Amino acid sequence: MDSPSRSGVFQKSTDGRMEEFAESISFDHELYAHDIAGSIAHAQMLETVGLLSPAESQSIQDALSEIRGDIEEWRLEFRVDLEDIHMHIEQSLIERLGDVGRKLHTGRSRNDQVSTDLRLWVRDAIDRVDRRLVELQRAFLGRCAADADVILPAYTHLQRAQPVLAPHYWLAYCEKFERDRGRLADCRKRVNQCSLGVAAVAGTSLPIDRHDVASRLGFDSVAANSMDVSSDRDFVLESAFALTLVAEHLSTWADEWILWSTVEFGFIRLPQEFCTGSSIMPQKVNPDALELTRGKTARVIGNLQTLLVLVKGLPLAYNRDLQEDKPALFDSFATVEACLEVAPPIVGGMQWNRSAISERLERGYLDATTLMEYMIRRGVPQRTAHHSVGQLVGLAIQKGARLAELPLDDFQQVCPGLDSGVYGVLGVENAVRAYTSYGSSAPREVEKQVARWKDKLGLSNL
Repeated sequence: MDSPSRSGVFQKSTDGRMEEFAESISFDHELYAHDIAGSIAHAQMLETVGLLSPAESQSIQDALSEIRGDIEEWRLEFRVDLEDIHMHIEQSLIERLGDVGRKLHTGRSRNDQVSTDLRLWVRDAIDRVDRRLVELQRAFLGRCAADADVILPAYTHLQRAQPVLAPHYWLAYCEKFERDRGRLADCRKRVNQCSLGVAAVAGTSLPIDRHDVASRLGFDSVAANSMDVSSDRDFVLESAFALTLVAEHLSTWADEWILWSTVEFGFIRLPQEFCTGSSIMPQKVNPDALELTRGKTARVIGNLQTLLVLVKGLPLAYNRDLQEDKPALFDSFATVEACLEVAPPIVGGMQWNRSAISERLERGYLDATTLMEYMIRRGVPQRTAHHSVGQLVGLAIQKGARLAELPLDDFQQVCPGLDSGVYGVLGVENAVRAYTSYGSSAPREVEKQVARWKDKLGLSNL
């Protein structure tokens, strides 16, 4: 039997090869709950405006609830000849209610129906990702108290740069993921516009009430232009872009910890529950969860590229090409959510190799910048101080010594006027204590930021 979407104009049945080629039920079945929610709201609106009787509306709503249960219990068979989840639900409704079921599609098209379902799905998915991002932020923040005494080398160009407190490092990721949350929240505003009722492209002559449907479904507003909204997939691309940045931030973190867990760095020990072994080398504890997080980022990036190319050059309004937006979109959300599920326990279960960190912490002249700023405070021009400290570092390298181990004569030869007070800013601990600027790794500033984040994430009792 041909799909209900085929009208009497067709003289021939759909070729089986076309049915296989055109089906989307294999992936858009994920929209079933949102399609039913939208259809129930649509039926209620049709009753309100007099296009359905109260009895007809109630029977449709009851039947749709039954269909939802059948889908959830795997009692509804999916068939390629019915193309998509929308036609499966409608056909099942017609089989149960006959002509009453055929009335549900009054005043709407699959174009606006699909758009509405997808908006409802994306809205829920954004909310799920946001909750997982908060869990990850709380995992980072939860480490701050226990790690308050840990000093780490911060890197630029993957070369040792300056010393920072571990809580300052944790909060750096809280900031990154907070920007991700902000992008998703901003995207959600544009997602949360109701498409239903624009019909195929031009609207309808039937007396429907689009604002009624929007209110029932929790939309903030109603899309204003029927041509625009029937073809609009900006919200799909925007959410895919926001997810790409989430994945990029996760990949940065994963790559960093992969390095830090090597013997060469030796900074951290990863929780073994999220590592795997080797089939031939018995000593191996491989950071597979982190490597997969880094690797799955490629999929999320690729999905964004797919979506950008998909909509490039499509004429107004709806085109069947848009059916192909869902696999990429669904995969991006699923991939990011999977990464976010394993990230918090990895963060919480990581252990510092404190002895390895402290043993090498004074290497790399992490206090050089603080020494330069000490000279600046004593009236030396910045560029002069920069050059002078470079000379001192070169001298220390020749002697195989730390800056703090150089005799005062060496400092005075390079920068006359320096006294023994210079040793008060040398060494990583002194360098950290010397910071003062807002947003720096100064102990007091870090304490303030930790308190701010506790308040923000509802963890003030920690």
